[in-house]
Amino acid sequence: MPVHASDHNDAARRQASDTLMADYHGQGPGAALLILKNGQVLHARGYGLADLDSRQAVDGRTNFRLASVSKQFTAMAVLLLEHDGVLGLDDPLARWLPGLPPATRTVTLRHLLTHASGLVDYEDHLPVGLDKQLRDADVLAILRGQDRTYFPPGSSYRYSNSGYALLALVVEKASGQAYAEFLRQRLFLPLGMNHTHARTDDGPAIAFRAYGYRQLDGHWQRSDQSLTSAVLGDGGIYSSAEDLARWLAQLDTPRVLPASLVSQALSAANPVHGELDVSHYGLGWRLHPGLAWHSGESIGFRNVLIRFPEQRLDIVLLSNRDAPEPYALARRIAALWGAPQP
Repeated sequence: MPVHASDHNDAARRQASDTLMADYHGQGPGAALLILKNGQVLHARGYGLADLDSRQAVDGRTNFRLASVSKQFTAMAVLLLEHDGVLGLDDPLARWLPGLPPATRTVTLRHLLTHASGLVDYEDHLPVGLDKQLRDADVLAILRGQDRTYFPPGSSYRYSNSGYALLALVVEKASGQAYAEFLRQRLFLPLGMNHTHARTDDGPAIAFRAYGYRQLDGHWQRSDQSLTSAVLGDGGIYSSAEDLARWLAQLDTPRVLPASLVSQALSAANPVHGELDVSHYGLGWRLHPGLAWHSGESIGFRNVLIRFPEQRLDIVLLSNRDAPEPYALARRIAALWGAPQP
């Protein structure tokens, strides 16, 4: 991944960024940092290890489980199908996934995209004695047994992994393709994201894979998968800083994707309640004034993507350890490169 110098201060900014990343240096689980401005890579570096057993170092090619950062790709898949005329965002969910209980009858695809559905959290209703990983279809089965919602659909906001798991199934039903294959053909390959995958056991192996870890009694312990890690629509995509640079450059200057879809994904759709400042959810993105971002937290991984549209600045910080959440650190690094102070 070439790094393009923009002015004589960039070397100092790179050094200061590396200093802020000091906790990820060394022989523990690491992180990948990427800084883009005007679509150009200004800084890209890996820190620490992707795999403690093989001692494989993190670099720009290392693929991390994105967790909820995956939601922006699920949302774009739905938008592509709307653009194709195959579905509408205001379609009732029941049109695509029949058999859900009466309490969900007014839920639409738009409600799922914007966390306005009120669907119950599937993680709170795992089958007793579950000893294998759930798939997206298992989430649907769980929700078919829950005839209630947290609020009338469309009336409020509550972050919902359930909704995005169902959206992956809608993509499959509407496209006639497996979710992973639709993403590969319609998003990842056209954008040159050749090593990005929605991971399935029968799919391609994840090249340059980072494994997740947690610290226990002062030692790092592999903690890479949970019972919900195979659910794809809400968090099952693996990608690297290099591939995400291509994605972010496309959002900055759409050339492959229709610009109208990028604008739609990044437009405020549903107010986020409980925040201290003005905040909305778009379609797979959290939106504040002058700022679009999304984090991804799952067992063994903590990630964040942040965009500053006015400064045309993007920050990617991916890590394969269960703490800390990197949003605050990414904001501090962004401030070095001209973003507003957090």
